[in-house]
Amino acid sequence: MTMTSLLNSRWQALAQRERYWLLTAAWLVLAALLWWIAVSPALTTLRSAASQRTSLDAQLQQMMGLQAQAKALQAQPRIAAEEARRLLDASVKSLGSAAQLQLVGDRATVTLKALSADALAQWLLQVRLNVRTVPSEARLQRNAGGSWDGTVTLNLK
Repeated sequence: MTMTSLLNSRWQALAQRERYWLLTAAWLVLAALLWWIAVSPALTTLRSAASQRTSLDAQLQQMMGLQAQAKALQAQPRIAAEEARRLLDASVKSLGSAAQLQLVGDRATVTLKALSADALAQWLLQVRLNVRTVPSEARLQRNAGGSWDGTVTLNLK
């Protein structure tokens, strides 16, 4: 006997009430699967959509602000290489003994030792605004005291 004929003969051997309960159980299992696979994930997404939209709107506003800032920086006239070196040297000296500057051609490498996160952030902001350059490479590591060690390389052209 084939599997289909075997199942059909067993189905026919069941009482009417047993067939009813088996069909009811099958429909319940099917409904539960439909809920878990299709409806529940859609409802979860729908419930979280408002908070995700708020979060994405905030991110969009931040990105728009950064874009405006970038365009403003791009619109500024370039400064001469010698002036950039002078301004960079002054900004590194403001960090004290925590930083050393090495100039090789148009590349500047700043070595940092035990510099706090706030001081590092302020220095990077100052370099971006005054020297009008951003790091081309940064190799920073947080030390046990919570401050930063490493090197930051800048292109001055």
